[in-house]
Amino acid sequence: MGTDAAATDRPRTGSASGQSVVRVSGEMDFEHVRALTASLTAALEQAPPGADIVVDLRYSSFCDSSGLNALLAARRRALRRGQRLVLAAPSHQMIRLLERTHTDTLFTYAPAVTD
Repeated sequence: MGTDAAATDRPRTGSASGQSVVRVSGEMDFEHVRALTASLTAALEQAPPGADIVVDLRYSSFCDSSGLNALLAARRRALRRGQRLVLAAPSHQMIRLLERTHTDTLFTYAPAVTD
């Protein structure tokens, strides 16, 4: 399924255990949101209805409102397609951002994706 990005701070898509996986490393911020959105959109479009789209955040170091909005928009698109957006291994900072914005209950969480 995947396109591999050359830079380590850009999302990559792939699959593991029958799930669509978007691996994020670096920052999910205004500077990188376009690449994040493109990766999430590609994963949603390529996955079948009912599939889980797992966003592997174990190597993500920071998320601002731009990154959060990209995740929320992807979640809405996933729901319309009968899919589920799952956040894997979110950092303490990410959890705190979700709690402070009262969006923590909108997502499903999972441990890090094994390679």
